[in-house]
Amino acid sequence: MLTIKLAKIGKKNYPVFKIIISEKTKDTQGNYLELLGNYNPHTNKINLNNDRIKYWLSKGAKTTNTVHNLLVEQKIISSKKVRIVKAKKKEEEKAEAKPIEKADEKPKEQQAKSKEESEKKDDKQTNTETPKPQKSQNSVSS
Repeated sequence: MLTIKLAKIGKKNYPVFKIIISEKTKDTQGNYLELLGNYNPHTNKINLNNDRIKYWLSKGAKTTNTVHNLLVEQKIISSKKVRIVKAKKKEEEKAEAKPIEKADEKPKEQQAKSKEESEKKDDKQTNTETPKPQKSQNSVSS
């Protein structure tokens, strides 16, 4: 399936895009069928080849959500803008799934067990300590 989408050509931290048509699954940095325009989001300059965009849309090409919204702004397509929703990161999903337990929120039984275990560890440490041997100070006379 053909899609009209953005391909990044700008520098690092300064993206500039060209609007291309290519297969949906192909990489935007590879070969594409046709260059349809360019878009600079910093200056909001949009250069489009309106005739070619309308031609590809009539042939059944789809647009990405961002390109669709750009075409609606330029009044090439007469429809409503599409709401673009970004997917959540996996870390955020994990954090929402498992609430963090605080020490104060543990049940009383667990708190009592942890206190007993820590006291046992302290007792073992004090009983197992052995005094270090001291160096003898023998003076050798010559």
